[in-house]
Amino acid sequence: MTTLTRPEPDGTGTGAPAGQAAGARAGAERPPRLRRELRALHALVHRDLLRLACQRTPTALMLLHPVLYLFILGGGLATLIPTASLGVGYRTYLFPGMLMMTVQTPAIMVGIRLITDRQSGYLRELLMAPVGRATLLLGGCAGGTLVATVQGAVLLGLAGAVGIPYDPVLFALLLGGMVLASFTITALSLALAVGLSRPETFHTLLGLVMMPLLFLSGGFFPLASLPGWAQPLAAVNPLAYGVDVLRRSIALRAPGQAAAGGVEWAGRQPPLFLEAGLLLTAGVLALLWATRRFSRPE
Repeated sequence: MTTLTRPEPDGTGTGAPAGQAAGARAGAERPPRLRRELRALHALVHRDLLRLACQRTPTALMLLHPVLYLFILGGGLATLIPTASLGVGYRTYLFPGMLMMTVQTPAIMVGIRLITDRQSGYLRELLMAPVGRATLLLGGCAGGTLVATVQGAVLLGLAGAVGIPYDPVLFALLLGGMVLASFTITALSLALAVGLSRPETFHTLLGLVMMPLLFLSGGFFPLASLPGWAQPLAAVNPLAYGVDVLRRSIALRAPGQAAAGGVEWAGRQPPLFLEAGLLLTAGVLALLWATRRFSRPE
């Protein structure tokens, strides 16, 4: 006589093994969780875009700064610096550096907002959301990158005033370079801010670090004119690679506007795609390090 054994209930009503049921439940949970993460990213980016739309006066003032540099400083020094030494007029040479200055400020503000959100308690409320901490940091980085690129794109409207042609392909290349530079600066700003608790400390570090990096970027004068001890510092400066990517993008579409004085390794310029890859790698590594620090419970 055969003895029949009743299958143990597994919550699925089918009598399937428990392992298969658990796998089915996990598979059913994945899409909602992914949807939550994507919605959180969208909300954080939308928050930064709303702030950009509402804070028109601060945004206009931030854009005014590089414009004054471009036309007042550039116009004054254009009469003193011969075109032959740069390959182009000084204002044309200065334009990529001003694009970098334009995207630099809003990208750095992402790090300041992380610290102020921690102080005000807003960050604690965000951490209560059913999403990963890495998603919150990635959303802040994506929003900062987009806002910085939008502000840089506004300055592209002045390209014709400095002798750069209004070429759609050239503008696409410059936008791509600004996205890359904005992402890297935003990630570095987050990596610096994630371990700080006071915005005053962040501002002090910026004063010590960002201005030297800007002058060592080649945005104001050729890197070859730097003293010998400063050139190795310029070779590891991410801003120098950002300015170089923008300047060499202009040279691709407007060879007559090609300027000398970029990053050099052993007397030779590295390939453009290698410079872009190094800039992207620096941003990714900085973001991964910031995410690891941010994921630690406070």
